[in-house]
Amino acid sequence: MVRDSRQLSWVKAARKEFEKFPLGARREIEIALTLAAEGRKADTAKPVKGLGSGVFEIALAYRSDAYRVVYAVQIGEAIWVVHAFQKKSKTGLKTPKAEINVIRTRLKRLKEMLR
Repeated sequence: MVRDSRQLSWVKAARKEFEKFPLGARREIEIALTLAAEGRKADTAKPVKGLGSGVFEIALAYRSDAYRVVYAVQIGEAIWVVHAFQKKSKTGLKTPKAEINVIRTRLKRLKEMLR
């Protein structure tokens, strides 16, 4: 069965960071992103609070590390991956403020670029 799927687009810096993730972590995140492109949501994806609707974070515990990928579903026609990072556990489960600031800045630039 062929599913209707949206294009997956990447902010260049997010793709560069994602490529540094271990292969197994990248594969699991790619599956979650494929689900998003098909209009579904992976169990590892949850809405990011404070960034408006349609912004989700894939939170993956892989081996002894934690990886995060943030994507937006309501900017243009594509699913946009705006940030990827390895989470350091300074703040427990909460996404660090510095990472939220990067996401917020990239979302703003992307919206301006796609107008």
